[in-house]
Amino acid sequence: MNEQSDLERDVAQLLVTSLDLEDVTAAEIEPTAPLFGPEADSLGLDSIDALEIALAVNQAYGIELRADDEANSRIFATLRSLSAHIERERAAA
Repeated sequence: MNEQSDLERDVAQLLVTSLDLEDVTAAEIEPTAPLFGPEADSLGLDSIDALEIALAVNQAYGIELRADDEANSRIFATLRSLSAHIERERAAA
């Protein structure tokens, strides 16, 4: 398992809390595992979960994730990619 950075730990906890994930803890979310999809190592999230994540990220970090952004599949691919996007947006602000 890849170790989570501080921001990845925070974002993982945000995912667990905002999505009411009952069968996984923040520490158990593999930073490079897919967040979406049917793969065995993914969290198995869906498009409704993506909307919830976008709202939670906006509230927690003040970063707007738009539904029509062509980069969403890359941004939401893994915990690491989502955290990296948040970090880039915070640095640019």
